[in-house]
Amino acid sequence: MIKLIEKGVYYQGGKLIRAKKADETAKKGTMAYKILSAHNVSGDDKKLNVKFDEITSHDITYVGIIQTAKASGLTEFPIPYTLTNCHNSLCAVGGTINEDDHVFGLSAAKKYGGAFVPPHLAVIHQYMREMRAFCGGMILGSDSHTRYGALGTLAVGEGGPELVKQLLNRTYDLDMPEIVAVNLKGRLRKGVGPHDVALALVKATFKNGFVKNRVLEFVGNGVKTLSMDFRNGIDVMTTETTCLSSVWVTDDKTKNYYAQHGRVGAYKEMKPEEGAYYDRGIVIDLSKIEPMIALPFHPSNAYTIREFLSRPYELLKQAEEAGQKLLPAGKGEFKLTDKIRDGKVYVEQGVIAGCAGGMYENIAEASAILGDTEINNSDFTLDVYPSSQPVYKGLVESGYIGKLMDNGAVIKTAFCGPCFGAGDVPQNNGLSIRHTTRNFESREGSKPANGQLSAVALMDARSIAATAKNGGAITSAMALEYSNKIKKYRFENKIYKARVFNGVGKSDLNKSLVYGPNIADWPKMQALKDNLLLKVVSVINDPVTTTDELIPSGETSSYRSNPLKLAEFALSRKDPAYVGRAKEVRDGGFPKELGFDENNTSYGSVVCSIKPGDGSAREQAASCQRVLGGVANIAKEYATKRYRSNLINWGMLPLLADSNDFSVGDYVYIENIKNGVANGAKEFKAKVIGNNPREITLKMDALTDAEKQIILKGCLINYYKG
Repeated sequence: MIKLIEKGVYYQGGKLIRAKKADETAKKGTMAYKILSAHNVSGDDKKLNVKFDEITSHDITYVGIIQTAKASGLTEFPIPYTLTNCHNSLCAVGGTINEDDHVFGLSAAKKYGGAFVPPHLAVIHQYMREMRAFCGGMILGSDSHTRYGALGTLAVGEGGPELVKQLLNRTYDLDMPEIVAVNLKGRLRKGVGPHDVALALVKATFKNGFVKNRVLEFVGNGVKTLSMDFRNGIDVMTTETTCLSSVWVTDDKTKNYYAQHGRVGAYKEMKPEEGAYYDRGIVIDLSKIEPMIALPFHPSNAYTIREFLSRPYELLKQAEEAGQKLLPAGKGEFKLTDKIRDGKVYVEQGVIAGCAGGMYENIAEASAILGDTEINNSDFTLDVYPSSQPVYKGLVESGYIGKLMDNGAVIKTAFCGPCFGAGDVPQNNGLSIRHTTRNFESREGSKPANGQLSAVALMDARSIAATAKNGGAITSAMALEYSNKIKKYRFENKIYKARVFNGVGKSDLNKSLVYGPNIADWPKMQALKDNLLLKVVSVINDPVTTTDELIPSGETSSYRSNPLKLAEFALSRKDPAYVGRAKEVRDGGFPKELGFDENNTSYGSVVCSIKPGDGSAREQAASCQRVLGGVANIAKEYATKRYRSNLINWGMLPLLADSNDFSVGDYVYIENIKNGVANGAKEFKAKVIGNNPREITLKMDALTDAEKQIILKGCLINYYKG
């Protein structure tokens, strides 16, 4: 299905041709290179200082971003800033605090000149596709799935501090990334959806880091066979490959999409130059893609449904064993193999939702597959979340919503909850199949510390509908006969005109921000002293540590406007004792008995792990550690650029070690750390003090000049205050 080409390639005649050596001139012929260069203000195409055209956030992140920017000198939004409300939409959760955040967001849009999309109207990425993306543009979002490449927009998901920089007229700094050609050929078969292509791509590229921090550029004759919903559905999932961003060739289908949404002026033809050079290549034969299933607990744990059903006990047993390790000793049992009955694998729940699943064509085709089959609620439930009110209305007008309701499906509003654990939590030991973006451990909202654990497998909406039709027995949509000819979608912008506040470029500084009782300022962060003493408060030896494990999603989202309250949840699902240990370091005073001088030595806690930071862009994965007194991470590598950036922006050192052989309670002392950071040192001699005292070398990848100063001053806020 998928072929990886590790060496450089040329794109010629619609094919990828291996190159004997890199060609820097031909590299400038790629779409991504041109877009990045056009937005670079450094004058150096190897060291980029990027200014984005627009930024966007949702209601988990925008309060912290605006509070940080305000503390750093914000006067008005210098570029269009869209504030959406699709995560903390359940306003009964946590009392008034979610709606308090929404009121704060609207007041900020009025004061500083931004756009505000009310709750339930659209999920962030669907609104940005429909109303803000444009060909050749760049958009920065504080959500990891900020991907509008199928619309010709190079979009990047990063932590909140990177958006703060844009609000303060600063830049997003990075080396020119490598660019990977993704050549699509062939045509998808009936029953195969965008999630199937996406999961196959994630499986092929995640674990080997093939596209990590690179830009994917989708080209080839196969692109024109895909509708825009299919392209968007594949594109949004590129985040799970750990790539930096993505961009696609544009064509008449792209133009028609913009015209349909009343924005034909946002279109322009985009394609690479003939003979453009790419650092790597991927070939996807669409005709060979099959319906896929990604088993718990990662989108890369993917198999064709055909292969899965040929050996379900073996594969479910593996997931079952991984889940059992999440439960504390003696607290419950996690079972998945009991889903196998009479040679079939049964699940309890299906969900089609969000920026990946909730698009018109996914839901319409799911309805066509279900036909007149009624869903037996005692065995299997199906919930459907259209990604925006216009999509919802289009599905109503076409008759699909009424048909799904007759089937027994429950139709809900635009909400990201099923993707991050704030909606449709399955029962204990339940298995939910979802067309959403992620299925990380506990992502669906379970609480293993309390002996509660369920799981999610990712599937395309088509195979979810086939499973519903088959009574909850996992079924490939290719196994069913149905017509995939669906009614044409009609977009209606009256909905947005009636409800969206669009104050872009219309700031009114006389307006006041409206604060709720949960919205709190950031505590003060200390500058780095000459030397550094770290106490190890958590050691995680998992191959990959997601941001969900560093700061859980779900109900914790309601507290993300209050740094101190949110920090109480840090590592709660992975290392429940972490918060207490970190507080002991933060509040317990300097350990004078070790003989170091507290006047010239910073003291704080450190989390040690193998590969932290996969998944969400949320800055709180780092800021919660900082609020609890953390001053560094030590890892063998960092899963994503965005997590490393979050550490730096909160004044934490992203240190590297050859092995994770630390113990909780160890001290790590680094002399002359301040000079080392200031002078761009990449290695630091350190002493480990504990049961296994030794000298080690810690490393750190190169920092930009601004990043050095941010760490030295203690955090981004201090840096901008001067």
